Amino acid sequence: MNGNRSSDSLSEPHDLNDQKLRARAIGAAQGREPFDLLIVDGIVVDMITRQLRPADVGVVGSLIASVHAPGSLSEAANTISAKGQFIVPGLIDTHLHIESSMITAAAYSREVLPRGVTTVVWDPHEFGNTCGEAGMDYVLDCAAQTPLRLLLLAPSSVPSAPGYESTGADFTPEIVSRLLENPRFTGVGEMMSMQAVLDGDSRFSGIAQVGLASAKRVCGHARGLSGASLNAYVAAGIETDHELTSPEDLESKLQSGLTIEMRGSHDHLLPGFVQKLNELGALPQSLTLCTDDVFVDDLAENGGLDDVLRRLVGYGMDPLSALQAATVNAAVRVHRPDLGLIAPGKRADIVLMQDLETFSATHTIVNGLVVAESGQMKIGLTEVDPPAAMLTTINPCEYSANDFKVPAEGSAVDVVVIEKPRFTEWGSRSLPVTDGYVQCADDLTRMAIINRFDSHAVPSIGYLGDWGQWQGALATTVSHDSHNLTIFGGNEEDMAVAANAVSSMGGGMAVVVDGKLLASLALPLAGLVSLQPIDSVASDFKKIREAMDSIVNWQPPFLVFKACFGASLVCNAGPRLSDVGIVDTSIGHLQTSPIGPVPVSRTGSAI
Repeated sequence: MNGNRSSDSLSEPHDLNDQKLRARAIGAAQGREPFDLLIVDGIVVDMITRQLRPADVGVVGSLIASVHAPGSLSEAANTISAKGQFIVPGLIDTHLHIESSMITAAAYSREVLPRGVTTVVWDPHEFGNTCGEAGMDYVLDCAAQTPLRLLLLAPSSVPSAPGYESTGADFTPEIVSRLLENPRFTGVGEMMSMQAVLDGDSRFSGIAQVGLASAKRVCGHARGLSGASLNAYVAAGIETDHELTSPEDLESKLQSGLTIEMRGSHDHLLPGFVQKLNELGALPQSLTLCTDDVFVDDLAENGGLDDVLRRLVGYGMDPLSALQAATVNAAVRVHRPDLGLIAPGKRADIVLMQDLETFSATHTIVNGLVVAESGQMKIGLTEVDPPAAMLTTINPCEYSANDFKVPAEGSAVDVVVIEKPRFTEWGSRSLPVTDGYVQCADDLTRMAIINRFDSHAVPSIGYLGDWGQWQGALATTVSHDSHNLTIFGGNEEDMAVAANAVSSMGGGMAVVVDGKLLASLALPLAGLVSLQPIDSVASDFKKIREAMDSIVNWQPPFLVFKACFGASLVCNAGPRLSDVGIVDTSIGHLQTSPIGPVPVSRTGSAI
């Protein structure tokens, strides 16, 4: 890991302090020399006073030099007429994983820059878990090659729950500390192993401490925490949370002083969040917005943070409040005072928007350069060639139906069942045994996870309750956060065909019914990302969605397609399946087979 890389842009935000740049700005603001760029005939959206006022904006280099009365200054090398449009700061997405969109950072940039997103905070822990430090070198190269400002976070959760899952790397406090020496890494990524933090685990305490010692942010993942647990988690030095579960949870997290990264990826929660915020009156200064995980077809069709803005306003949020959360609030909370405002002395990240309902951008300016216009990029973006090791992260294996069956003796056995998607609970069933194997009941769904980093790994098997009726199988190497090969199915034969299809592709997704491949998507980069253009990836992924709709009866808001990719997130409370067995990190439990009784809690009572 090259922790001391450098590039011209690493000096941000100190580049604005260049004496010659400031001198030119002083002169231009007083009409003594021309602006490099002048935006006229627009309406400035003032995120401090919440005023909409006609004004012209003069830019020198990467700096806003002047926001002045219309027509009062006119000398400029280049002029853009806003034609009555709104002049807003560049949008800031405070938490995301680009890998979740299944496209490269350059492809992601091409998609969001024309929509007005100029800065994103990227926690690349998906690449960390699959590719280790080589993945971090790769993301550094990506950040150096795109005008989309990528504020990187040093992954804290590689793995997210040590001892309860297998991954392709192990980021110790020493590795995280070394990453933080690089200016591009602006903080520690989300601390996902909540129970370990609460228990004072030395590994995670050490990771938090190196973040605090670096004077950079330590970001969080506080799903389900409240009361004493929430207080303790925040007292550990953790600043942020995006894992909101209800309006009451939002209010509690605000009261705790956390920076809220209100995410758009759980749309069913947004109306309640908006209602709660409206009841509070003034918008909390600690409220920001993020996308977290956006599937590639949603990104191509609807956008990123701009889509979150539209939905929030549609649910009743004041447009200026939505913009405030996405601009100045975000800038303050990510420790970037040079961003988030249309004001002299600030960075020239500027977006022209047609209105404050659709937030449709016509021009995107980053560091004083027009990078997108009318929905199209105006500059070329260079794709970074990934190292060969990142293209070979799947050990190819051949599986049979018997690999997905649970051997047992006798005529019947008691098994534990992982009940409910997302908010899981322990359950139990008595299942028959035939020919030496447990026979799964018709109302249960089979799930298997295989350590993709070990050529000798065998499937770990579990049974899911309340997961609908499956007529086929899904196999995927997108499976948070270890991203091991994960298979769901209604029968073992289809599961084997799907697993073999993904294994032979070197990673990706496959849907199988009656032994036939309905849809597939190859994701060769870390088993997570395609190197194809976004239109091609979106089209193939949409076919995966359609195929899944034909084999499962989804029951929103919890039993949805997206739930398949988070079912293996073992750091969250409740029973989960990992490649090593059925685990529950909240009670410190691990069992290698589903056969057995429901475990007891730490206090000795039944779960």
